Amino acid sequence: MSYVEYEKAQKAGLKAFKSAISKGENAYLPVLDEILENVDIQSEVNLGLVQIPLENVVGTSNAGRTYAFANNFMPILDYKTEFGSKWSTLCDSQIEEGIRDPIKVYEYLNKYYVVEGNKRVSVLKYFDAVNVSAQVTRKVPKLTDDKEIKIYYEFMDFYKLTEINYISFSHEGFFKRLLELTSENPDEPWTDDQKKDFGSFNHNFCVALKAKGGEKLPMTMGDALLLFLDVYGYENAKEFTGNEIKEKIDKLWEEYLIESSGREVSLKLDPPDTGKRSIMSYFKGLAPKQVKVAFIFDKDIDESDWLYGHELGRLYLEEHCSERIKTLKVHNLNSEEDIITAMEDLITMGVKIIFTTSSRQVNASLKVAVNHPDTVILNCSLNTSHKLISTYYARLYEVKFLSGILAGALTTNDKIGYLADYPILGITADINAFALGVAMVNPDAKVYLEWISIKGVAHEAAIENFRRRDINYISDQIMIKPREAGRRFGLYYIDEKGTFNIAMPIYQWGVFYEKLINTVLQGKLKEEEKKDNKAVNYWWGLSAEVVDLIYSDKIPPATLRLVKHFKNMMKNNEFYPFDTVIKDQNGVIRNEDNEHMLPEDIMKMNWLAENVVGEIPEIDELKDSAKSIVELKGVGTVEDKNDEKPEADKAVDNKPEEKTAESEANDRTADTLPENEKSDNETKDKHN
Repeated sequence: MSYVEYEKAQKAGLKAFKSAISKGENAYLPVLDEILENVDIQSEVNLGLVQIPLENVVGTSNAGRTYAFANNFMPILDYKTEFGSKWSTLCDSQIEEGIRDPIKVYEYLNKYYVVEGNKRVSVLKYFDAVNVSAQVTRKVPKLTDDKEIKIYYEFMDFYKLTEINYISFSHEGFFKRLLELTSENPDEPWTDDQKKDFGSFNHNFCVALKAKGGEKLPMTMGDALLLFLDVYGYENAKEFTGNEIKEKIDKLWEEYLIESSGREVSLKLDPPDTGKRSIMSYFKGLAPKQVKVAFIFDKDIDESDWLYGHELGRLYLEEHCSERIKTLKVHNLNSEEDIITAMEDLITMGVKIIFTTSSRQVNASLKVAVNHPDTVILNCSLNTSHKLISTYYARLYEVKFLSGILAGALTTNDKIGYLADYPILGITADINAFALGVAMVNPDAKVYLEWISIKGVAHEAAIENFRRRDINYISDQIMIKPREAGRRFGLYYIDEKGTFNIAMPIYQWGVFYEKLINTVLQGKLKEEEKKDNKAVNYWWGLSAEVVDLIYSDKIPPATLRLVKHFKNMMKNNEFYPFDTVIKDQNGVIRNEDNEHMLPEDIMKMNWLAENVVGEIPEIDELKDSAKSIVELKGVGTVEDKNDEKPEADKAVDNKPEEKTAESEANDRTADTLPENEKSDNETKDKHN
């Protein structure tokens, strides 16, 4: 009997051996001694007798026995050898009573390398055993900036609390996230019941995912499990039966495919071609039934300039499309649970399209979308990669570039102030586009940057700081909050006589929403979602008429003519602000002359142009109210392809000055202008 089993195991070993050879891979077991040749091992820790997952037993401690096995631990030596005889004896023991003697291993980076018991591991793997008892010694490498090492240190912290060794992740922060999802007190050690419950759920999940073909996905089982828990929640998920888990994995499958592709986003820079049909045309000849469209606001719209802009967009729909479109809104939803409950209620009321207006609402949007595939849910955020929901945002940087031209042309001392809020995706593009506009007409001018989301920095204090530095022209927030009267929005000039508005970049959310709804009703959104295995992000700008610049009568005619010229060129896709030679503050060339900068690179900018004085703040410098959105969408999480350049290639001619503004900031994200604040502007906002 054991002879037959050995032949089968040997056949599996030879198959793996030949496959590895054909691919140019190591055909034998990995050897830990060789792996650690250039590794600085800081310490060894005796973990005692532990049940370890056999799938994580990947190699041998030294080269003595490695050539007896293929890289899958199956034997490749002839049966008639002493090795074959001993393997067969162990096989008989496993069949009759099970192998009970523990093996001895070293653990390194959550992988196990056998010191004693290679043949026992081989036999157990042949019979598809899950775990093996082992005396484990952990080899701890010195902490470095290497991603794998940093993840391993997170695993060791996780292991101290849970004693779980069968979970692995591909990204930093995932072990912490798992603790947050599974524990009321993430910093406390797990009880035996917690370990048992999680082990049972993990087993059922892995079985269901493997049945779906999840082993072929380029991610760990832990990565897949975390995505599942993010959507369904652990308290619910651990009660699911195996069949329920399978059904829910089916619903999430496109999300797994998106994750496997590296969370790539398909940016749609212009609305799809829907002709000149309006929303009304989709209902001709039909009964007068309104389509219900809902807006979710996480705050009071009177206290947020960002949400007020979206509310103006909703009111635009009410005014122009009320015959066939019924809009609803829900606001002041402060928790994810409240958002989910509100969305579920809206769907029950017959709402067909839901707009969630903050990146903080992404997770709630996803959790609702997975259970309601017939409801279209769109989230207002940039670079959000989910297949079950689409996202939308506006290319404000285009009109910021125009505003920069005005500031550069009008300044008399080559100093211009710029107030920014959160260091998140898209904001850096706004700053750099403004700076490029300044540089185009005034190469000597500098843009002095202040962040009002930094601890100890207030809006008024930042402006006073500009005054002390003789900075009169300032680019500020897009609009004021409805409850706050004032003139400090857009681009303005300040002196002892007061504040004088020059121009104001605006979002045309009403136009944006009308065109998005047209896209949905004509089926173009579904078509674009099916084109490739990427998440869809609608990132429209001047060419779609969803952003604009309002001018005042204080602008010299020749300067205004120049600005309008570039605006028309951008509107016709004949000019792109970033298609020029661009150097960052360290002198690194970020774009060559006549090179078209990709939209993805614009969106993910994590650097500042050379004529910007200031820097991008670290997350620890920010106020608590800003940290959550920066953790979700901060530019600090973007990998910089220039980070590996030699220091000699990085000039330091324009080293940024230290930030000097003080006190605390308003809580905002960006927006549009209320009607009663347009007195000094040539009001071009025909829509809101």
